[in-house]
Amino acid sequence: MVETPSHKRAKGHAAGKSGRTELPIKGNRRLDAATKKTATEVERSGSRSALERAARRLRASGKQQKVLQVPQKDLPKAVDAMKKIGVKGSVKNMGGTKRRSV
Repeated sequence: MVETPSHKRAKGHAAGKSGRTELPIKGNRRLDAATKKTATEVERSGSRSALERAARRLRASGKQQKVLQVPQKDLPKAVDAMKKIGVKGSVKNMGGTKRRSV
């Protein structure tokens, strides 16, 4: 599936200058963005199953800090998905103005 420009931009912003995008992780999967300490997943679809899959990828990353980035309307669903999978980290909106710790 083709990546939207907004998804690509969010990944690049999360990786910053020193990080990487599309980092391979266990299970033939890829993490959207990662720096030395932080793993970031950008999930724009908003479906519960997609949010749970993103939380599983964060759990498999092995990084200290885990961030799930979603549109603001999906913040409550993303927090529930992180809790259900058992991942401690934070959920933030696409603009970075709102953040919820899990």
